[in-house]
Amino acid sequence: MRKIIQFFKESYAELKKVVWPGRDDVVSSVKVVIISTIIVAAILGVIDLVLFRGITALF
Repeated sequence: MRKIIQFFKESYAELKKVVWPGRDDVVSSVKVVIISTIIVAAILGVIDLVLFRGITALF
């Protein structure tokens, strides 16, 4: 039981050392993720369309 209590005390001490990102950092990161997701989805959509049309033309 002593080891469990020690673990939680050490975990709490480590969490105090963490530098949490501010609101601006989080918002900018979310924007990057959303824009990247849209770009990748568009690229994959174009590739899918080209392959679909190519296969349809062959058969």
